[in-house]
Amino acid sequence: MAQLPATALDTPTDLPSTNLGTAADALNTSLADLYALYLKTKNFHWHMSGPHFRDYHLMLDDQATQILSITDAVAERIRKTGNTTLRSIGDIGRRQTIADNDQEFVGPEAMLAELRDDNLALIQQFRETRAKVEEAGDTPTSSLIDEWVDQAEERAWFLFEAARKG
Repeated sequence: MAQLPATALDTPTDLPSTNLGTAADALNTSLADLYALYLKTKNFHWHMSGPHFRDYHLMLDDQATQILSITDAVAERIRKTGNTTLRSIGDIGRRQTIADNDQEFVGPEAMLAELRDDNLALIQQFRETRAKVEEAGDTPTSSLIDEWVDQAEERAWFLFEAARKG
């Protein structure tokens, strides 16, 4: 089957191109981190054990669903500004700043602490990204990032409280 020639994705936008590429790069890093955090959250959801299994299992499933729901909005904001987004698992791996966890066994408290810290790192990533999109004049993306920060703060809070003793 013959391949069609590649064409530019000239998405119309009223935003000046100055700083849009930098903002898109930052958003792509955030998107890669969201996918890394989603998969880690599902990994820990699948491998949860211990006396609080059901509560933690359900909480992590809810959090994974919330994280995954953000990904489409991030990617669409990148495209709406005339840029391109992630293309593959390899692209995610090259851009992500949240580390994978491939350990055979992780205890429940360690899982919750790691996900809490990852959500806090994601918040920092979002704040850095927001500064870049604001510099590019992309107010709608900045407003969405505020919502994503709030959601990540809530996830970190729930993970913190769930792991507290007493």
